[in-house]
Order: sequence, then C-alpha cells, then structure tokens
Amino acid sequence: MRAGRARIEPGVETVPLILETIVTTLSPEGALHLVPFGLIQDGADYVLAPFRPSPTIHNLATNPVFAASAPSDVRVIAGVVTGRRDWPVVPCEKIAGQRLAECFGHAEFEVVAVEEDAARPRYRGRLVHAMSHRPFIGYNRAQAAVLEAAILSTRLHMLPPDKILTEMAYHAIAISKTAGPAEREAWDWIEDKVAQALGRSERVLGNTGSAS
Repeated sequence: MRAGRARIEPGVETVPLILETIVTTLSPEGALHLVPFGLIQDGADYVLAPFRPSPTIHNLATNPVFAASAPSDVRVIAGVVTGRRDWPVVPCEKIAGQRLAECFGHAEFEVVAVEEDAARPRYRGRLVHAMSHRPFIGYNRAQAAVLEAAILSTRLHMLPPDKILTEMAYHAIAISKTAGPAEREAWDWIEDKVAQALGRSERVLGNTGSAS
C-alpha cells in the first residue's frame, strides 16, 4: 500500500460527500427558482439530481448553469421547503444566474454533462467560481435539527407517519434546548407543514418525549 492512501476493505461501499445547499436557477424568461438540494461530490465535480417534474430541470435545459449557496440564516432552508421562497438574491459573478445575498459562501457551476433518466436525471456541474462571504464558525444543535427536519418534511409522501413523528420528536429535543428566535421560527414553519400533511393539531415540540 502506498503511503497516504487509505485502504478500502473489499465489499465496503464508499459514501459520497453530499453538501446541503440552496440551489438557484433561472427560467428562459429570467424567473428565479430557489430550492434546497444536496450536491453530490463526484471527483472534482458536483452532481445535481432533481426528481421529475422539476422547474430546475426545465431551467437547466435552456440555461445550463446553477449557483449553490450556504445560507447564513437557517430560516431560508425551512422557508424554501414550506413555500417561503422570497429571499434576497444578488447576481452571480461568472454565470448568468443569481445566488443568496445572505450566505456564508456560494459556488457557481456550469453543466458539462447530463445523464438522462426518466425519474431523476443527473447534471454534472463543473465549478467556475466560488467565494466566501462571511466567517463560518459552526452550526449549533438547533440549526442542525432544523436542517434535518426540513429534509424530513420533503419526504412526507415516502415515510409512514410513525417514523416521521418519531424523528421530529428526536430533533425537537435540540430545538427546545438550543434554539434562538430564528431557529424556533424555522421549526414552527416545518411543524405546521408536517401537522397539515398528517392531519394533526398537536405540536411535536410540546411533547418531545413521545411520538404520539
């Protein structure tokens, strides 16, 4: 074995790095579409894999570039998954697009290859520009809980209600202990979405010891 190269055990599948970001694309008419996406690292590139149907797919067909931003306000993530998409944006530096105005940093990509698929095409993005905008020291537990709950809220049609409520109850513990006003507001948006989807009136946060 060469020095500096990790040994991979036979039969062990490596897990790709996935970065949770806010991706922005532009329609042929110039309308902005803003959506949370996990960018999948593949070598030096990052892969964007939206499910059909998707405005992102439509936009990339005519304007094959996108920006990915790391929001500095966790309410952006919760807001986008609950229908609140009116967040400030500014023009990108190197591509015909826009990115979040308030973010730790952003990256701009051009699509260099497309792997077509009936359900989930894969767009290979090549980095053309990246910039840091403010220091990032780290997320607290409540911010991480909002991120996990936001992802969970996009899978309500895929998971049984008991599993959804069990996971929400677990994430609510971090909210109750470490959330500030912004994190609590973000959590409430997600709570409302989950409650509406499941036909519930109770709030998970008020009952963190049980999923019922």
